[in-house]
Amino acid sequence: RLFDLIEARMTAWVMATLRVDRAQADRLRRDYWARYGTTLAGLMAEHGVDPHDFLSYVHDIDMARLTADPDLVAALDRLPGRKFVFTNGDESYARRVLDRIGLANAFDGMHDIHTMDYVPKPDPSAYAKLCARLDIDPAKAMFADDMARNLVPAKALGMVTIWVDNGSEQAGHTHVPDHIDYRTTDIARWLHEILGDPA
Repeated sequence: RLFDLIEARMTAWVMATLRVDRAQADRLRRDYWARYGTTLAGLMAEHGVDPHDFLSYVHDIDMARLTADPDLVAALDRLPGRKFVFTNGDESYARRVLDRIGLANAFDGMHDIHTMDYVPKPDPSAYAKLCARLDIDPAKAMFADDMARNLVPAKALGMVTIWVDNGSEQAGHTHVPDHIDYRTTDIARWLHEILGDPA
């Protein structure tokens, strides 16, 4: 639930920068997320916001609620192939999170909002840039995300998709959409199962 802390800081930043009240700031934050993919992308498009200032402020959160996840560390260690983080956040924030949960050395690289030129997931160009920059063949790639909508472009490119359903987004009430190949509430357990070593 780190994003609860980030949302609160986004709202505070929007209030102070755009000189609006909390209700208006929350409305803008949600509207920009829906229309642009991230609040930041909307703020940049609509208000010319400096992304570095915004990201520095909103990612300045306490990581105390995170704990190490040895099951996930073990599963990723056994997973063959290269592994990358693809995030609408920035690399410094992502590295703080990874360090806190014990995954500081689990990935081969990172593709963050800066390397996307601030065009976030789920914009298809962000995925094309990811594949080109990191020499990824989509037909041989697996893509996991906690936002079901972020799986659509990955599936369109030919990736196998895994929705990590943590309750943050509802993909569908009665069925799993075609762009989701697998759905799990526990990525570590799912990885152990596909690797033949149930956690």
